[in-house]
Amino acid sequence: MKLLLVEDELDLQESVVEYLQSEGFSIETASNYPDGEDKISMYNYDCLIIDISLPGGSGLDLIRLLKEKDTEAGVIIISAKDSLDDKLIGLDIGADDYLTKPFHLSELNARIKSIIRRRSFKGGNVLDFNEIKISFDSRKVFVNDKEVTLTRKEYDLLLFFITNKSKVLDKEAIAEHLWGDNMSLVADSFDFIYTHIKNLRKKLIDAGCKDYIHTAYGVGYQFEDK
Repeated sequence: MKLLLVEDELDLQESVVEYLQSEGFSIETASNYPDGEDKISMYNYDCLIIDISLPGGSGLDLIRLLKEKDTEAGVIIISAKDSLDDKLIGLDIGADDYLTKPFHLSELNARIKSIIRRRSFKGGNVLDFNEIKISFDSRKVFVNDKEVTLTRKEYDLLLFFITNKSKVLDKEAIAEHLWGDNMSLVADSFDFIYTHIKNLRKKLIDAGCKDYIHTAYGVGYQFEDK
């Protein structure tokens, strides 16, 4: 699951990133309004954590920009101001939750997971696709109730495929989801993607899973029960 944190307090930004990465999230950052605007315009995220007061603009306008994309990403507002008006405006324009600074990182983590469960897991903690079962909290994958050991990238790739099942995902979208800000490291060659997909497919098939990963020649890949 990929997050974006838009926060200008660098100490807080660093603490949030370190904590959420330890929880298994991939997280990118922006420290001001223009950078946040660029990232929201160019990339897709599962959940965004946005401060209201930012250098160069308001986080509320970033939420409005995000909602114009017709995305299903979740939004959590964080703010030093415990203002009822800001809270009501934020929730009215599409934010899912509101946290007043200072807050415990464990609480932020719990709220992010709650939003993702509602949006991607229909409120539960387990995502099922035929014989495949993914446990969100434990980051474990099972095939016919037998655990399959995946690397972090393989887990992220499988979850990305299943939450976008039947869609043709081009290689650029897969690379951007897996590597985020570091996508440029693999942009010249998508051999890394092929290797991760090959390894994921082999592990699933060896565990008794049908082969759901199909190549869309010249475009990318599709996860579908054909």
